[in-house]
Amino acid sequence: MDAERYNALKQLRDLIPRLAELLKLGGNEDIGFWTNIIDAKLLTRLSPDFPLVAAICGGGSSGKSTLFNSMLGESLAPTGGKAGMNRRVLFGIPADRNEQSSLIAALAEPFKTIPEPLKDKEELTIPGNPLFVLNQLRLHGMVLLDTPDFDTGAQGLYTNRDVTRMALEASDILIYIFTNSNYNNRDSTDFIGQMLTGIGRRKCFLVYRVYPSFTDQEVTEHAMTVAHGIYGDTADDYLLGIYRTDEDNRVAAGEKFMEIRALQPDQPDFQEALQAINAPGLRLNLYASILADVLQQADTILNRADVSLDELRLYLDSLQTAQSHSVHEALKHFPIDSVMRRFARIWSATDPSHIKIMRKTGSLIELPLKVLLGAAGWAKDQLSPGPPNREATAEFAEKLDEDLVTAVTDLHYQAVSQQVTAKGLLNDSVAKRMVDTIDSIRAKKGLKNTQSPQARPSGEGSAITFLVDTHPVVGSEQQKLRNTDFKSVLQSIMSRKDAITDVSRDIEKDLKDLADQFRNSMGLWSKINQTFWALLNVLPATVAITYVLSTGDPVGAVGIKVKLAGLFGAKDLYALFAIPVTTGLKKADQKKIEEMLGPIVQTWLNHKLNTVQNLFEENISGGIIRVARQTIADAQQLTGEVRCLVVKCANPDQRS
Repeated sequence: MDAERYNALKQLRDLIPRLAELLKLGGNEDIGFWTNIIDAKLLTRLSPDFPLVAAICGGGSSGKSTLFNSMLGESLAPTGGKAGMNRRVLFGIPADRNEQSSLIAALAEPFKTIPEPLKDKEELTIPGNPLFVLNQLRLHGMVLLDTPDFDTGAQGLYTNRDVTRMALEASDILIYIFTNSNYNNRDSTDFIGQMLTGIGRRKCFLVYRVYPSFTDQEVTEHAMTVAHGIYGDTADDYLLGIYRTDEDNRVAAGEKFMEIRALQPDQPDFQEALQAINAPGLRLNLYASILADVLQQADTILNRADVSLDELRLYLDSLQTAQSHSVHEALKHFPIDSVMRRFARIWSATDPSHIKIMRKTGSLIELPLKVLLGAAGWAKDQLSPGPPNREATAEFAEKLDEDLVTAVTDLHYQAVSQQVTAKGLLNDSVAKRMVDTIDSIRAKKGLKNTQSPQARPSGEGSAITFLVDTHPVVGSEQQKLRNTDFKSVLQSIMSRKDAITDVSRDIEKDLKDLADQFRNSMGLWSKINQTFWALLNVLPATVAITYVLSTGDPVGAVGIKVKLAGLFGAKDLYALFAIPVTTGLKKADQKKIEEMLGPIVQTWLNHKLNTVQNLFEENISGGIIRVARQTIADAQQLTGEVRCLVVKCANPDQRS
């Protein structure tokens, strides 16, 4: 595996568990199994410096241990004419890799144990865990395995079957040694073929232990019989080479090592052929199916992460929408007395000079105009720029207390609950986004029904209610809030309610800008009306408002709809304020008063919405919202990186 692809796989192995933990995906056992496969089967073995692992295998008395000793140049494994003598796997590990404990562990991963060093060759005759020896192997970077006989036993009961399977699984290639007595043995070739089918098709060298009188052509013919018995019609694709070792009494007596000969003059020496193998490329082909499964599982985890991320976005939208409604509940009443008087003071201060003079010299015409104008005196009292009415101020403070308690209680309940209930309008951008998110979740989960159970029509018209489960990401923040005494939360917010009642300098600045806008838009008739009312010492709060105020009994009320702006999830919701103006208003007059008073109410709302929201987030929802936002940002980045790494692992030429 090339370095870029290897590094991409390594990064993927680290990022997938991080992503799963970040989004609380669960399935820790599945994630753990996935990382173990990468660690044991891929990362270690596909590393460019991981040694080639060659397993010497064959039937009983075929000369496996003799070949093993010959290749290492040491008499390490017991040899003899008795079949099934060796019962353990023996690793021959290059001495220069002795310090790499991770290498030894990776080699023996199929055995689920760490090999111990060989102390006495007789240990190999006793069943047990694999052993290893260090050697000065002439082949650089190669590990040899001596394996037990795979055909010891009878009637399909093979004594060393499991050990042999694990040995083959630990290897990259096979060195299959056979003799004239078993080259055409179907039981032997069928068995090794079955083993290969179960663990993936390893390529192999064939070493024929044969009498010197056999010609190279006969050796080739017999070897191909073995090859076709193992691999079938694909033998040519998996056969790395055919070699021979001639029978020699000195070898049998342990006085000499085997000599392995090539069959053709241009054929490389056996050890040269071993050395020439491209181990990373061979492994990549060998483990291609494992890599494909790993990447497919990564895609599955990534899809789960995408769903979880959508669910977290949906939860955050729902909580913030619910919070918007709670903020609105806290501001159901408008302090008309203090705000309108402040606006009146601003309006008076910005009057043209002639209006200021007339206001000083003017006087209220008592009898005829009082009869005609009715509420002009009330307007003068109510809208004068003097100090606020104490009774009106106290009444608003009492209503504010009630509204705040209700709003705080509702938001706190929503924040600690396992499900958030949020309401919106279908024409609202946030509500549309939430519906789209729900549809996206259903599509990613493969749900064909487009009716989203989290979004249900409610009320009349385009109203919709969202019922959204709490995301596990915010579980710890929810628990912190549950552990905090609710009375202390409520007390903390109530102690700062003056921030809501006060008409701050920022509001005053915006009211001044509003007064300038009104004055610039005044027509001739409005200016005449203003001059007239200046004679009466009546200060209109907005252009020509006294006309409306004076047309009837100022005991009733009219509803002023004000669009909530500047707050998440409330851009298409409206606050309904009852302004004590008059009864019996015509629709045209109602519209006029909304046009005049609406901007003043909106100016106050724009400031107080943020004030209340900050109070709520400082004491109730802030921790949850911050964690959700940060997790979304981190998860978006992680999923992007993971998706890119999956592509790189599957296609190393892909750079984006």
